[in-house]
Amino acid sequence: MKAKLVEIFKSIQGEGLYQGQEQVFVRFYGCNLKCSFCDTKSLFYTKEDLFCIMEKINDLGDFHSVSLTGGEPLLQIEFLKQLAKTLKENKRKVYLETNGVLYQNLREIIDFIDIISMDFKLPTSTNVKILWKEHSKFLKIALKKEVFVKAVIGLNTSEQDLIECIHIIKKIKSDLFFVLQPQNPYEKQLKSKMEIFEKICQQHKINVKIMFQLHKKLGIR
Repeated sequence: MKAKLVEIFKSIQGEGLYQGQEQVFVRFYGCNLKCSFCDTKSLFYTKEDLFCIMEKINDLGDFHSVSLTGGEPLLQIEFLKQLAKTLKENKRKVYLETNGVLYQNLREIIDFIDIISMDFKLPTSTNVKILWKEHSKFLKIALKKEVFVKAVIGLNTSEQDLIECIHIIKKIKSDLFFVLQPQNPYEKQLKSKMEIFEKICQQHKINVKIMFQLHKKLGIR
């Protein structure tokens, strides 16, 4: 069995609660969504087997964790199960970056994951269909492990979408960390909106953090 991969590289995590931690990124090819702000669109991939991938990871030395990212890694669930299981057997910490939609696939792999960074795909940010039900089901399964949620906030993001995220969090796990990420490169234009959204979250007693994409600021992958 082989996986469709875009790249494997070592860098720092630029987003979310583990921002700044050194990771090895295994970027899977393909996604089931077409978000308007996507910055990881890939036209090319190579097919890699498990042995080759593990060899490349181990050659990169010490690091905090292995980020299974994309695209959407859960699309290649059969290979992903093999890889995540092998990583755990090799005492590697496994970090899953996901769009938070494929909850049935998550159920198959959850035992081999340590940390989940789950996106809320806000309709007014992404221009994709409404996914609240899928996100809710996904988050309930993700709670078996360490998880936080994040959402990209753009110029057109509505308060109504934010409120929907808040309702899901409060219903499923009220103390969950919710990361608001201003869309690059509109951080300056979004300053006032981010402050308003932060206050709304605080009023609802949500653990909210505003976090920029650190890797974009540093000019690295």
